[in-house]
Amino acid sequence: MVAEEAMRALQAATQDVTMAIAAKSAELRYGDLPASVCDVVRQCVLDWFAVTLAGTREELSRMVAEEAAAEGGAAAATLVGLGARAPMLLAALVNGTTSHALDYDDVHLSYVGHPTATLLPALLALAEARGSSGRDIITAFVAGYETICRIGVLVAPGHYALGFHATATMGSFGAAAACARLMGLDPARTAMALGIAGTQAAGLKSMFGTMCKPLHAGKAAENGLMAARLAARGFTSRADVLECAQGFAATHGPDFHPEAALADPPGGWYVRGNLFKYHAACYLTHAPIECARDIAARPGFAANAVREAVLHIDRGADGVCNIALPRNGLEAKFSLRLTVAMALAGIDTASLGSYSEAHCHEKRLVGLRDKLKIVFEDGWPSSRATLAVTLADGTTLEARHDSGIAAADVTAQGRRIAAKYSSLAAPVLGAARARQLEDTVAALDDAPSLEAMMALASG
Repeated sequence: MVAEEAMRALQAATQDVTMAIAAKSAELRYGDLPASVCDVVRQCVLDWFAVTLAGTREELSRMVAEEAAAEGGAAAATLVGLGARAPMLLAALVNGTTSHALDYDDVHLSYVGHPTATLLPALLALAEARGSSGRDIITAFVAGYETICRIGVLVAPGHYALGFHATATMGSFGAAAACARLMGLDPARTAMALGIAGTQAAGLKSMFGTMCKPLHAGKAAENGLMAARLAARGFTSRADVLECAQGFAATHGPDFHPEAALADPPGGWYVRGNLFKYHAACYLTHAPIECARDIAARPGFAANAVREAVLHIDRGADGVCNIALPRNGLEAKFSLRLTVAMALAGIDTASLGSYSEAHCHEKRLVGLRDKLKIVFEDGWPSSRATLAVTLADGTTLEARHDSGIAAADVTAQGRRIAAKYSSLAAPVLGAARARQLEDTVAALDDAPSLEAMMALASG
């Protein structure tokens, strides 16, 4: 009888999946969150500050910030690392774009996207204006994160395969849910916010390797923040945007899996599956890079002795990071061949400076790049790769790696993120100020407001 009642409840929910997801988001409380989830959220925040501060030095970030300054308006929210303030929506746009400028921000493979780059810029802009506490931010962040992933699996895998950049599309929904939760909107208003976000959600994978990819994250943050603010004012949309005829699912791909969207993820929380990047390139290059690093570290290996190399990876990578002849640093981040060549040659793929026009054309790297053959496999996890390197003497060295497995040891993960943060934030803020910001993030749960944290991050 209990099983039958549960099945009937699930069937009813799947007919109204938007409202069901909205209710899960709106009803989340800080007390519902396990300590391990809060630990990961603080790591997401620290990692976001690292990549955003470093991203301020990119030309595309300067352009977007200059455009925001030209618009003027109320100086309501901090532009991280830029020593300036802007209206809330523009701050979300600038900070979101900047945080994705290096493609060094975190990932979740349930929807193949970058969650924090879309969630946190919207939340921070709104929280500064509202005087929200650290616990408010953590709760709203998780609400948005879970929403992104639930809607992601609702339309997976066809949505992404069709050519939509899920960071942009799912990110708009997630930012709307997060901001709605921070504002205390009820499920009905949250569903309206999702509808307003859904009609704005856009982003094309064909833009990978251009400045538009980081812009997608900024637009998602801006879209979600606007959606929640309008919903709070009573602005109307459809409360069934995901499932309705000619709604988001029907128009954005062939798949619709409400049961998967409403089921609990492994471990109970999607955010526990967050993946942090330790190489400054597209996440789908990370498993090949790790394979190459493994081989390059073996005794006696010499890059100039490589005769040929064969990489096996999921076919989905072909449309994401297979720029065969990258011309600049941005394109290099989306080149399987060049990133593997860099790793085999011992170049530090964690260093921002490694992704340069000079490396794209360096004779040694071009030679290695052109020796790599890629075999695209059907049905593989997108995070798995195998690499076989044959040397001049006929010896073949093999390695395999799966970059889609979240760290089981959250404490050890935190140490690795802290090292990444220090390397990226200290050159922008100075070592002392960077340490102060790190300490403030560590105490986020107890912060009565974000004033101190954002003052340190302003640059």
